[in-house]
Amino acid sequence: MVEEAPEGAALTVDHFALLFFCFVGAFVVFSMLLLLLRRRLWCSCHVCKAYLSSSWAGEFDNPCDWFTHLLQESPTGTIHIHVLGNTITANPANVEYMLNTRFDNFPKGKPFSAVLGDLLGQGIFNVDGDMWRFQRKMASLALGSVYVRSYAFRTVSGEISRFLLPLLSSTADLGDGGVVDLQDMFRRFSFDTICRISFGLDRACLELPVPMSEFAAAFDTASRLSALRGAATMPLIWKLKRLLGLGLEKELKRAIGTINMLAEEVIRQRRKLGFETSYDLLSRFMGSVEGDDQYLRDIVISFLLAGRDAVASGLTGFFLLLSQHPNVAIAMRREIATMKRNRDGEGFASYDQLKQMHYVQAAVYESLRLLPPVQFDSKFCVEDDVLPDGTFVGKNTRVTYHPYAMGRMASIWGPDCGEFKPERWLRDGAFLPAESPYKYPVFQGGQRVCLGKELAMMEMKAVIVSIVSRFDVEVLQGGRPLKFVPGLSATISGGLAARVSRRGSIKKA
Repeated sequence: MVEEAPEGAALTVDHFALLFFCFVGAFVVFSMLLLLLRRRLWCSCHVCKAYLSSSWAGEFDNPCDWFTHLLQESPTGTIHIHVLGNTITANPANVEYMLNTRFDNFPKGKPFSAVLGDLLGQGIFNVDGDMWRFQRKMASLALGSVYVRSYAFRTVSGEISRFLLPLLSSTADLGDGGVVDLQDMFRRFSFDTICRISFGLDRACLELPVPMSEFAAAFDTASRLSALRGAATMPLIWKLKRLLGLGLEKELKRAIGTINMLAEEVIRQRRKLGFETSYDLLSRFMGSVEGDDQYLRDIVISFLLAGRDAVASGLTGFFLLLSQHPNVAIAMRREIATMKRNRDGEGFASYDQLKQMHYVQAAVYESLRLLPPVQFDSKFCVEDDVLPDGTFVGKNTRVTYHPYAMGRMASIWGPDCGEFKPERWLRDGAFLPAESPYKYPVFQGGQRVCLGKELAMMEMKAVIVSIVSRFDVEVLQGGRPLKFVPGLSATISGGLAARVSRRGSIKKA
């Protein structure tokens, strides 16, 4: 016979449950009150009111364009979004102070790590201190080796030949109806190249339970929803939804679950093929932290995200601008023809030839100035500080530098800052970078300067030279404004449709 629990015991359990929920409710209310006091969510300044009401959208197509306007109007090139607890700057002196002079006082910070923790975990883009130094050292050893650079160039050339040019050729053969989504095409291309370069794997060897398109969609969803976390005025709300598995947090968890399947398969295949004698990035990490699959997962996802999205975003933005400036395409083709004069017209430019194409380099830098793949980057102030422009920054304040806005500041680039002019990077026909990397923090700067910068530039230039010398690419915007989807890298809403046609001098293969 089953004995019933005494009535008093049942009441005790009920009372305990009630007490627990009352405590949780009181804690939530108390936390929200603290947040109100700290974030000044009642702030009535015109900037905060516009942010909270989204009234800025009546005049600007994207938040980045609104922030640019505010920064252009600011005497110091710095503004405050009080409801976000965020100080945003487009002042190069402030950027240098954050990224170099006072580097230790402006880490990524725990609030940033919390926003991206579910997606990036303890990957290199989401950690500080010793863990960041270790990963950076390992990545530097891999990306800095002559063998890896040579292997990367062969890989990129092979993917251009195997995937990119055949796709564009078949599209061009359709005549006027030959249209391709450049953004989608470049994402597929960059995903394949990063798998080979960073993991030493061909996508075809991955045994996945769902189509690759679902993984691409999961990456897009995770990037968008993670970015929305960072834009929230009350982080406690998304944290509570995450705890309860509600709304967008439930969708984010599902997307990350799909991404995890891809990362696990990459690790499994790399381990199956062996990593002791391989030189790819993942193999180097596996040799040092073998057995910690969660850590390896974070590394895989971090480099997949950077390699896929950043390069694809840069290439998409480049061809958007090139389509609007045919004179730049003419100048590029002239330089390409000169460099390849003694080579077969159908052949690829060599690594050394790419390095000597100064106008192409200038055009790429100019496109990244106006359309950087990462439009802004945030740090968190550890202790009270004062920026070079006199702005006080309190402890735990979020401080954001804004490359997208910086590319449009007349104080940095002159009155023609809004124009696409590769010539601004040339002196006597030779490429000359900006005198300070903090005027042009597209690749960050200081101790966190992008390790993959040279590899990314090589990949972009190889793709651009191969396409521009063979095809005319006409972007079909139809007068529509350029709109970006919230995300960790610049993504054009609806993709970027373009009509592709063969150049008259290039015959069908």
